Amino acid sequence: MRETERPPTPKGRRRIALCVLVVLVLGGAYLERGHLADRLTGLLGSADKATAQRPAQDEGVPVTLAAARKGDFEMYLDALGTVQALNTVIVRAQVAGRIIKIGFTQGNMVDAGDLLAQIDPRPYQAALDQAKGALARDRALLQGAEVDLTRYKGLAAQKAIPQQTLDTQVALVAQDKGTVESDQAAVEAANVNLQFCRIVSPLRGRAGFRLVDEGNVVQPSDATGIVAIEQVQPISVVFPAPQDDIPVILTALGTGAAPVLAMAEDGHTILSRGTLSYTDNQVNVPTGTISLKATFANEDNALWPGQSVTVRLRLSTLKDVVLVSENAVQHGPDGLFAYVVDADGKAQMRPIKVAQTGNGDAVVSEGIQPGERTVTDGAYRVQPGVLLRAVGDGRRPDQAPPVGAGRTQISSVTPSPDAGPNTRAQK
Repeated sequence: MRETERPPTPKGRRRIALCVLVVLVLGGAYLERGHLADRLTGLLGSADKATAQRPAQDEGVPVTLAAARKGDFEMYLDALGTVQALNTVIVRAQVAGRIIKIGFTQGNMVDAGDLLAQIDPRPYQAALDQAKGALARDRALLQGAEVDLTRYKGLAAQKAIPQQTLDTQVALVAQDKGTVESDQAAVEAANVNLQFCRIVSPLRGRAGFRLVDEGNVVQPSDATGIVAIEQVQPISVVFPAPQDDIPVILTALGTGAAPVLAMAEDGHTILSRGTLSYTDNQVNVPTGTISLKATFANEDNALWPGQSVTVRLRLSTLKDVVLVSENAVQHGPDGLFAYVVDADGKAQMRPIKVAQTGNGDAVVSEGIQPGERTVTDGAYRVQPGVLLRAVGDGRRPDQAPPVGAGRTQISSVTPSPDAGPNTRAQK
């Protein structure tokens, strides 16, 4: 007979629970040991990295440096301008008639005197012939009256005819002379009208679209005309300038050396070079600007009427000024400053005054001397007194490079917060 199974006693249950508890404690200790090992490894790694980075930091903060230099700085006024033809002519008919020929190609250049259109000349040729016939007839009558006057004068001297007959003949000769003069004027008028049948270009320029076709009858009163001719060689550009710049503009215009650049809208591509020619006679009150006109030879037809261009007018040149990279100028709560490398190769925060900026350079009127090196890149990592390490030039900060030769700086006129009263700007 099979023995009946007994249920576990309370003492057995305690043993089982104790075994389970031991297993859990040992497992937790093993897991905690692995976690602590990982943390210890991470800490050791961080310490190694810090140890590896410490020598690099001890060498100085990596920055890009550039030396201040002396040179010329050209002040320019930038503005948006519109190209205009130097002269624009709307060619219209001066006599009425039917157009029998168009003598130009649309969009092409025409010279002064080139045929643009031909009006039927036959009616005007007939009028000229008629006027010439009347002139010949009246000249013959005048000649006969003058012969009779000579005869009457001899008879009157002999008392053969009354004095009244002589006086009448004198008046008749004068009347015939007046008729002949009138006929001559009629001939000239008919000849002018005949010449007007041949419509020619009054100047050298570019012809636009023709506004009338062959076979149409034109009148002098037509508003549209036949074609528009625009003189584009030379050509002009009109642009505004601030009214505060009028004195310096007049000075530049008076010297005869006011060069102007016409550039594409990107502000870099030079389309043509010209000179300032005229100023308007009054200021535009709503805008506070005055209109200027520059003239360009435009021999390569780079400028077209109606084209928008960026205009750069040279106002003056600042001679022997201190120039630094525009990236070296920093803005702070107390104004402009720059980080300058001292004799120990450390950063020095130097307040500066900037007179002009443009084209990557700044004119420093106070705070920096030629030859001093300034931080142009990496300034966000720099603090006053930290050691600097020049990147790219291969020299330590305490080894100052030689001062470079001065060069001409081309710049637009842009005011800075610390700029003086002579700063000009066109926005």
